[in-house]
Amino acid sequence: MVAHQGDIALAVARAEADIRSMQRVRLAKKTSNLFRPRAADGATGLDLSAFTGVIATTEATADRPATATVGGLTTYEQLVDELLPLGQMPLVVPQLKTITLGGAVTGLGIESTSFRDGLPHESVLALQVLTGTGEAVTATADNEHADLFHAFPNSYGSLGYALTVTIETAPTHPYVALQHVRFSQIEEAMSAIGHIMASRDWNGEAVDFLDGVVFSATETYLTLGRWADTTEDFPGPSDYTGQQIYYRSLQHKRRDLLTVRDYLWRWDTDWFWCSRAFGAQRPALRRLWPKQLLRSDFYWKIQDLEARRGIVAGLDKLRGKPAQERVIQDVEIPLDRTAQFLHWFLDNVPIEPIWLCPVQLRGNATQTEPATATREAQDEPGDPHTASATPWPLYPMRADVPYVNVGFWSAVPITDGRQHGDTNRAIEAQVTELGGHKGLYSEAFYDEQTFAALYGGDHYEQVKGRYDPSGRFPTLYDKAVRAR
Repeated sequence: MVAHQGDIALAVARAEADIRSMQRVRLAKKTSNLFRPRAADGATGLDLSAFTGVIATTEATADRPATATVGGLTTYEQLVDELLPLGQMPLVVPQLKTITLGGAVTGLGIESTSFRDGLPHESVLALQVLTGTGEAVTATADNEHADLFHAFPNSYGSLGYALTVTIETAPTHPYVALQHVRFSQIEEAMSAIGHIMASRDWNGEAVDFLDGVVFSATETYLTLGRWADTTEDFPGPSDYTGQQIYYRSLQHKRRDLLTVRDYLWRWDTDWFWCSRAFGAQRPALRRLWPKQLLRSDFYWKIQDLEARRGIVAGLDKLRGKPAQERVIQDVEIPLDRTAQFLHWFLDNVPIEPIWLCPVQLRGNATQTEPATATREAQDEPGDPHTASATPWPLYPMRADVPYVNVGFWSAVPITDGRQHGDTNRAIEAQVTELGGHKGLYSEAFYDEQTFAALYGGDHYEQVKGRYDPSGRFPTLYDKAVRAR
């Protein structure tokens, strides 16, 4: 525990005073997990570093889950380190260590518990948000700030910043036992996902964690994880924080065992597989690479430097190589249309592997539809093109539809008369056609009308007008598309 309530109250008062002195506001952060360019606008960096660490916890009771009240600038690495000794963890722990809790709520997050526990914002019980009016308000699902509570997810700091967040937590076990199941047809893998999402088991074994990787049209693996209390039946837990590389083990091991902490960060060491772009997977170089720098935030700094300076791009141009279009996206596709999307992607975009993460909104009783939202005529039941069944208007997944998050992170050559953005635009169009949405942490190319239809529209404008009437924060469209 890092702070007394009096310390937090003082920090809140200072933050309110700071924001009232600013006309345009940007959050000052040491790390980032965004992959879109941002134009320099001279905005002052707002320092909210006081809001880090676990402030308080409660134990579970017969009618209430265990909870943790946490500073919004707390990274998941710090949050996990503070909660695991208590035998607890967040319901969903995004894959990368330096994602912050506030960032995952305002910018979405996902992981292998999402097939049963949804997205990080669904386990939020209360948000203390610093708004554009200069006031910190506490928003819950059913208080006078319920409109902000429901619009905050996917608002990317355009409505305010999370100072403290109260979340449900879940009990842990020492280990996670893994089973890697291979499928030679994508349709078979999607059928298996549907079965597991409905039953939470596979061949009689419980499934507590679920994700997967597509290596090609004929090679897909689903990784099924279950809690374990001992190393029985295993020689010991594997270690993928050094010379061994986790994603390669999927193709060579049928079963595996990891400590809970190593499981939560299994993707961070090699940034999924993106560390190969920096040579970090070459055995000779990997032996020399400092172990403490085998982590996502270090790779992000390298690519950010390249994005700003264009050193490699300049050398490639001198060598006569084509320019590259960065294609870094996570998209949610309805499960029954995911195979169609994957086949289209593999036929049209030369990027492999591809990450799969099944997700379905929790739809628990504490999450009710915003009172200000208008209910229009329903499309066919279960049609993912309509957002009428979602309580989260800025990212309107339906509560009654299973989805698969499809993640792909690389670059493609710009050839054959194509322009920068053409590949990303084609992906956006395909995702929309199939009733899906894409995350906004990277570049987006939508026109304003399409963007409004997909990400909140009039509801967003109403909430923006209430909590940021002077426009201290950029709009969501300004941030996501115009890079402001």
